[in-house]
Amino acid sequence: MKSEIFSNAIKRRTSLQFLYGLNEIVIDPYFISKDKLGNKVIYGRMEKSSEVKRFEYKMIANIRVLTRKKFSPIIPIIS
Repeated sequence: MKSEIFSNAIKRRTSLQFLYGLNEIVIDPYFISKDKLGNKVIYGRMEKSSEVKRFEYKMIANIRVLTRKKFSPIIPIIS
């Protein structure tokens, strides 16, 4: 279920809001992957930040898709 929500948000470029542990997080999701231990993770840019962070699926709860606006992925350019 989480993978489907995240995949649709990535395709539609919509932001997500969820609880991660006890913190409320808003991200622009970029991609889904697995870590070295085989646990699913999602990478996304946090709201009002340019840093891309990793979030473990097992720590995510109460997912909400925010449809207020679409985002454009920020791709760092190395000079």
